[in-house]
Amino acid sequence: MTNSTSTTPAPGALAGRREWTALGVLMLPLLLVSMDVSVLYFAIPSISADLEPTGTQQLWIFDIYAFVLAGLLMTMGSLGDRIGRRKLLLLGAAAFGTASLIAAYANSPETLIAARALLGIGGATLMPSTMAIIRTMFTDPGQRAKAIGLWSGVMTGGVALGSVMSGVLVEYFWWGSVFLVNLPAMVLLLILGPILLPESKNPEPGRFDLLSVPLSMAAVLPVIYGIKEIPSEGWQTQYVVSVAVGLVFAALFVLRQRTAKSPLISPKLFRGRGFAPAVVLNLVSSFGMMGSAYFTTQYLQSVLGKSSMEAALWSLLPAVLVGVAAPVAAQLVQKGVHRAHVVSGGFTVAACGYGLLALTGTDSLWLTLVGAGVLASGIVVVMSQMMDLALSTVPVANAGTASSLLETGAEFGGALGMAVLGSIGTAVYRNEIGTGVPAPAHETLGGALAVAQQMPGRTGDALAAAARDAFTSGMHAAAIAGAVILLGAAVLATATLRRVHVRDAEAPKTEQAEIAEPAAEKVLV
Repeated sequence: MTNSTSTTPAPGALAGRREWTALGVLMLPLLLVSMDVSVLYFAIPSISADLEPTGTQQLWIFDIYAFVLAGLLMTMGSLGDRIGRRKLLLLGAAAFGTASLIAAYANSPETLIAARALLGIGGATLMPSTMAIIRTMFTDPGQRAKAIGLWSGVMTGGVALGSVMSGVLVEYFWWGSVFLVNLPAMVLLLILGPILLPESKNPEPGRFDLLSVPLSMAAVLPVIYGIKEIPSEGWQTQYVVSVAVGLVFAALFVLRQRTAKSPLISPKLFRGRGFAPAVVLNLVSSFGMMGSAYFTTQYLQSVLGKSSMEAALWSLLPAVLVGVAAPVAAQLVQKGVHRAHVVSGGFTVAACGYGLLALTGTDSLWLTLVGAGVLASGIVVVMSQMMDLALSTVPVANAGTASSLLETGAEFGGALGMAVLGSIGTAVYRNEIGTGVPAPAHETLGGALAVAQQMPGRTGDALAAAARDAFTSGMHAAAIAGAVILLGAAVLATATLRRVHVRDAEAPKTEQAEIAEPAAEKVLV
């Protein structure tokens, strides 16, 4: 591998103050990218009053960021390996900052939608680039595990922090401030990045396969869209067709990667024992995380009656456990505990978190928060270990591509978690609430509470209480299903990882070899 700076530690060397300072700089864009997923939660009423978007435009203002981000991750990961991860990171930071400025002063829904799409493009460049640069800077396995643990914690915490930040800023400023907060961090990255961050890229990347770009987007976007809409809209024909179309393009994309001379995603990546299990298990962990978030956010607001701001603030408490989980997991692996046991334990802990959620009543604030915290801590253990394993199994030359595959899998897993567990909860809710209620009340808890407010006295109170009970029962069923799935993942982790022993002590020549060769050298069976 070639580097344009001399700051990159030699393979196996300990990173110093410079690298850890650079890691702090890398955390800024990562935090903002994750926050932008939820930063509109409190800003959207003000945006609606100011810009007067239609219902469809409002949905696009919310969703376009995540769609573009998911659709371009693989493309940007591969591009970074070709042109340089630092270069792509800085280009992405400039795009993200520019888009934030445009969004802050948008004077029409169309302008805001376009700015959010540009934010998604910038985010897609930043996420795999940060992970690949961490792989470049931290060549010592122990230090890299700690760095990836910090990456996982910041990524997870940013989503929760985004909604709180949005509430505070909208309370004291105008809605555009939720975008302007991105600018100082991006300016700092553009100033310090060229000084602190090493440049690295694949020395022999081959030609960029342009045909794979639209194929990858056609595979990702319809599937994400379909499974994202199913929990709230049901298994309607258009969403099932959307998923099916995406799967057809996914098959074409895979065929293209297997036959192209210089594929966007090299199939050789999967020759490293441990890489494919890492992608799959990371997907399942995201399934568990987002599946629970679908219920806990509604539970705090609609069952316990918390305001949006109160619910967001309470949601920060589980992050206390998250901040401890990844470093503890890294220490266990360094002290000789097999990674398979750590990952299996993480899934088991997360399943216990679902178990606690299955015990909640309609007034169980602390039990819900503890359950969410236990679940999230177990999931972060899995995520951090799977990212470390995947990046250890591939050479540095392909770190960006490997990172993008992990993150794309996580996007799929999160959407699946919301779709599958959300559908289970919705089915139980509708069964328990019965058919003798107004149609909106039969569909969702929010609809039931809206109808209840229009009913007189005890009749409305009775409907609201019944709807809250039904929703809680649905959450119990989904939690039990989630626990079973995560326990199954614990067994799968033991079976697939127990014979994977990664020895990460690369020589420079190893990083320039074929992907299959370093995988064979670094993974002992």
